[in-house]
Amino acid sequence: MRETPAIRPRPMDLPITRHPDHVRRRIEALEHLLEHSVPLPGTRQTIGLDAIVGLIPVVGDLIGAAMGAYLIFEASLLGLPKWKLARMAGNVAFDTAVGFVPVAGDVLDFVFRSNSRNLKILKRHLDKHHPETRVIEG
Repeated sequence: MRETPAIRPRPMDLPITRHPDHVRRRIEALEHLLEHSVPLPGTRQTIGLDAIVGLIPVVGDLIGAAMGAYLIFEASLLGLPKWKLARMAGNVAFDTAVGFVPVAGDVLDFVFRSNSRNLKILKRHLDKHHPETRVIEG
């Protein structure tokens, strides 16, 4: 009789509960995908899906805005104050508006990483209000 191999969990299997630690892990994974997932050959710089998709005129910037909005939705599940959510929305709106400018918007996408800024806002909130979710980065 032939044994079936054990099913290994994929590295990106992320829990889908509202627990602050789970939300933090999902947002960190999405931020990495959107901002740092693709290394640029010959450099130490990385870009992400947001910058790549942003190269598609108009539609790419709207897709990037939708992905950024999802991060804000996840943050709202944690009960972030409205002013923090508004600041996060402002980061995404600025990134989207500038993205509509040909060439200059694409260049700015490498410099102004709205999703990384929003992750920083969320981490500060979690570190203060849910310290048990804090991860020591090394």
